[in-house]
Amino acid sequence: MTAQNAPAPSPPDTSTATPASAPPVPAPPSWPWRRGALILAGAAQLITISALNGSYPPAVTWSSLLLAIAPAPLAAVAAFAPARIVRLAAAVVGVVVLVAGMAGGIGLIGVFFIPAAVVLAVAAVKLWRERP
Repeated sequence: MTAQNAPAPSPPDTSTATPASAPPVPAPPSWPWRRGALILAGAAQLITISALNGSYPPAVTWSSLLLAIAPAPLAAVAAFAPARIVRLAAAVVGVVVLVAGMAGGIGLIGVFFIPAAVVLAVAAVKLWRERP
């Protein structure tokens, strides 16, 4: 049995042109605000959870539990939900939850949620003005 050293035939090139790709779609104007709200709400939520588990925890009331559970998931829905109306509803509900939690009397921990509430409110306004 003998082995031949002939190269394997290669398929012929059908085209040397690269396929045209679609231009990238720009992000909507509310995207940086929604992303910022998610980061700020998540950070403030972690601070609240740490305070509730700390050596001098605040009273565990509905407002502290609301701020420990709800902000980051609502901001995530506002940032990443596929439908525009769902994102807008989540942003509005997120602002209401943050304001209600801060007004509930959690004290100084509620101050950490003010930037998240402001950024989420701006994101909601920008979402409202976006065209579908």
